Parts: sequence; structure tokens; C-alpha cells
Amino acid sequence: WERSEIGFHQQDINVHLQQFWTQLDLRPGQRVFAPLCGKSRDLLWLAGEGHPVTGVEISRLAVEAFFTENGLKPQCWREGAFEIWEVDEIRILLGDFFDLEPQHLADAAGIYDRASLIALPPPMRARYARHLDAILPVGTRVLLVTLEYDQDVLAGPPFAVGEAEVRALYQATHEVELLYTRDALAETSRWRERGLTWLLERVYRLSPHR
Repeated sequence: WERSEIGFHQQDINVHLQQFWTQLDLRPGQRVFAPLCGKSRDLLWLAGEGHPVTGVEISRLAVEAFFTENGLKPQCWREGAFEIWEVDEIRILLGDFFDLEPQHLADAAGIYDRASLIALPPPMRARYARHLDAILPVGTRVLLVTLEYDQDVLAGPPFAVGEAEVRALYQATHEVELLYTRDALAETSRWRERGLTWLLERVYRLSPHR
């Protein structure tokens, strides 16, 4: 964020969120967790659908930008390892995802992961998935959006995360359902300009076994 290397940030509401969110079958009023949320406007969309939202983000620049750019004036206070920024139904925990404990997400019913798994380098992704499972309430469902491309051409972030890796990370704890795949290269000229010849977006629903 400090170097503005934020290829995973989108200015608009994610189309896959709008199209597939109902696949999690959550009721209005049920809380959604958005890990590594950056300054994503998807939080506003989720709140507009009636969901209290909790995000976690390590970059102060990103958290400040989210509230400033959307004209929101949050209440801020310190709570353990995190600085809490909250306005209406949106709460962002400024701090390290790996410092989260179960009490931070005790009422979460769903997870929206568009830019967290793909923001992490390979050695951290298994740790991320394990920690997520350890802190979430039983029964929490996940909408996961990933990218796939030739990692030899572009180093990332965002990083390429293939279907085999998604299943390896989550199938011990979740039923992994691939909902949608699209060739996204034609719609993203910035990736072609960086040398990519193919780019896939995939959307998954993860439903816990327990």
C-alpha cells in the first residue's frame, strides 16, 4: 500500500460478489467477515444488503482511504492487538490477520474472500487457511474468488492460485464447489500489457463439513 502496488484493488463493486453472493444463503443481519479487505467498496455493498461487516486490514493507509473516500466518519478505539474503526454496520480491525482470535469473529456467518488468498505468497497461504479455520464459528460459509495465470510471466501480487491448490487448502474442512470460471484477459488490458497471455477468474463456494 505504501508503494501503491495494489493490483488486487478494484474501484467498482466486484461482479462476482453481486452475482454469487446469494449462494451462501445468508439472511440479512448475519455478519460477514472480509479478510485483508484493503479499501474495498465491496464492504459498502455487503452492508447495503443488510449484513454487518467486519474487515481486517494491516495497512493504515488503506483503512484511512476507505473511510475518507466514502465520506464516512468512523469511531476509533484500541482493543488488544487491533485498532477498531467503525461506522454504522461496517467495522474494520486495523492490524495483523494472524492476531485475530475466535472472539473477534464470534458472530460471523459468512466470509467474502476476493483479495486475501491471492494477496499472499505461497508459503503463507496454508498458514492463512489454517488460521481462518481455527478462528471461525462452526458452519461459516465462504465465497472465494481467485485468479489463475502464468506465474512465470508475472510475479504478483496478486498471486495465481489454481483449483488444485484451493482444494488442497480447504477440502479437509470444507466441501469445495467451483461455481464459475471465466476468461478475464479480454476485459483487463493492464494484465495483457504486463505480458500475460491468459487469465482466469474462478468463484468457489466453501461449505464446512462440520
